[in-house]
Order: sequence, then C-alpha cells, then structure tokens
Amino acid sequence: MLSMERSKKIVQISIIGIIVNLILVLFKATVGAATGSVAIIMDAVNNLSDAFSSVITIVGTKLAGKDPDKKHPYGYGQVEHISSVTIAVIVLIAGLTSFRESFVKIIRPETADYTTVSLVIIAAAVLVKFLLGRYVKEKGKEYNSESLVAAGTDALFDSVISLSTIVAAFVSILWNISIEGWLGVIIAIIILKAGTEILMDSLSGIIGARIDSELSVKLKEHICEYPDVMGAYDLILHRYGPERIIGSVHVELPDAMNAREIHSLTRSITEDVYLHYGIILTVGIYASNTGEEIYAEMRNKLSELTADYPEILQMHGFYVDNDKKSVSFDLIIDFKSDKKTEICDELIEKMKSFYPAYDFAVILDSDFSD
Repeated sequence: MLSMERSKKIVQISIIGIIVNLILVLFKATVGAATGSVAIIMDAVNNLSDAFSSVITIVGTKLAGKDPDKKHPYGYGQVEHISSVTIAVIVLIAGLTSFRESFVKIIRPETADYTTVSLVIIAAAVLVKFLLGRYVKEKGKEYNSESLVAAGTDALFDSVISLSTIVAAFVSILWNISIEGWLGVIIAIIILKAGTEILMDSLSGIIGARIDSELSVKLKEHICEYPDVMGAYDLILHRYGPERIIGSVHVELPDAMNAREIHSLTRSITEDVYLHYGIILTVGIYASNTGEEIYAEMRNKLSELTADYPEILQMHGFYVDNDKKSVSFDLIIDFKSDKKTEICDELIEKMKSFYPAYDFAVILDSDFSD
C-alpha cells in the first residue's frame, strides 16, 4: 500500500512539472523568437527537456512499482536509478546543445531586441521555476525519489539561469552590448555540471553506495537494546530501489545461550527491524566467551595491541575455543590502508608471543557501514 501511494504521489508531482514546463516552453520560445535572444530560446529548449524528464520519471516509477517475479525476485526498484541516469543524459545533451549555439553567438554576436513584455514574462518564469524546483525537490526527498530530486535541482538551476538572462537584457538596454553568447556559455556550463552530478549520483546508486551512516547507527543501536545482545557488527544493506532493502548483521551473544534462546532472539530482531525500518534482515551470531578470566584477559590484550594501529577501525567477533586451543576474531581496517595483510600477520605474531599455546585466526572484514 505504501509503495502504491508513493508511486501515485510521484506521478502526480511529475504531471504538475510537465504542465508547468510546457507553459514555460511556449512563453519562452515566443519571447526568444521575438527578441532574437538565443539564451531565451536555449532556456525554452531546456524547459522542454525538463518536461520530457518528468515523463521518464513517470514511466520509471510505474516500472519500478511492479511486483517481484521469478525472474526478478528482488523487484524492479532499480529502474528508478536507470530513470535518473536517462534524465542526466538528457540534461547533458541540453547543456552541450546550449554550449554549441552560444559559442556561435560569441563569434557572430547580435544585439537582442528586448521589450517590457518579454522581460515581465521572463521574470515571471524565474519565480515559477524557482517555486516549482523547490516544491519538486522537497517532495523528492519526502518520497525518497532520486528522479524527483534531480528534476527539482535542475529546475532551481533554471530559475538562476533565467534570472541571469534578465541581467543580460538590462546590459543590452543600458549599454547596447550583447553578452548573449557569453551568458549562453555560462548557462551551458551550469547545465553540464548539474547533469554530471545527477549522473554520478545515479550511477553510485546502481553500483552500490555506502550505507547511510545515520541509518546504520540507529539500526545497530536498536538491535543492541535487546537483552543479551552485546554488540551488532558486519551490517550490510543492499538497496533494490528506494523502498526495498535486504541485508544482514551479526550480533554478539553469550556462548551459554542454547539454540532455542538464540532462535527466539534472532527471530524477534528480524521481525522488529522489518516492522520499524522495512528492512529484510538476516541475523547471524558471534559467540562471546563466558566463564574463565583468561578469555577477558586475552581480549583486553588484543584490544591494547590493535590500539597501536590507527588503520584498524574495529575488532569484533573475538572467541576462544579452549578445547581446540584456537582464537578467532575479525578486523575492520581502513579502505585506504595498503598493509592489511601485514597488520593481520603482525597481530597474530604478537598474540602468539603472549599465548604460545593457542593458534590465532583473523578474518578481514570490510568497512561497510560506519
């Protein structure tokens, strides 16, 4: 129900964007042709591309809302990222077209013939585009729609661009100087910059962006509120569109717990996380030693040693199997470090020097969430 309501709202907002942009296209194209202003004409072309972008947003939202099936069991949510990539390409094409036309205007400058009516229309367009851009961007954030945020951002840029056209008009009227070409180049650069940013953000979502740190912290804190949970680690979340998140986490539990208790606890965590966050989460476990003091002593010694390495972000999953005389633990080392293997080997060697009767094994984890 939430997905259907979200899709409905995104479509409604996109339709508003289409209507407003088509009206602006009509007015700006008329004014641009009457005054001979290439900047206004290019601005009208940009509005036309904005209207087409809204159409793509509608199509993408409809496709992304399809139910999962056998071929795509995780749903079609990633289509929204593809829609954003398409919009970015359209924006980049508009920017390149604007740059080419404006460069020609620099080589062969022509003084535009502005009228009071044309300036009033452009000023009205600035206000309309600003209000539309802010509205669409805010709604995009509210409904977690990458395409709407991109469209809103582009519209806000357009309002600034149209405002600069008014400035150029006053320059032309007061000093009879044509800066249309140069202004068009500036407009093109702004459009290209916006298009590139939209493209990079969209591709980042497809490739697999880092977990939002605020969500990661809240989720771990929520899980750690459960009795017996001594820590939450290795949180991995995969997004399959804005509304479908699937992931996994390890929780540290006392090794004295039995299978029935662990089953009840992990099942409760899974259901609770889905209820509060809408995340389908698989819960694994790390056993934590209870009983003999040597276990705590060994863990504290390892913590002291890891503190000497600023590259080590976290140590967890520490467990001593006294029967097998083996110790295992996980390390998270900064992505920037190029000495991960050397650090692991040094730690094992140092721990071995303090506890020669034990074998040590380290698993190198990636810094996915913090």
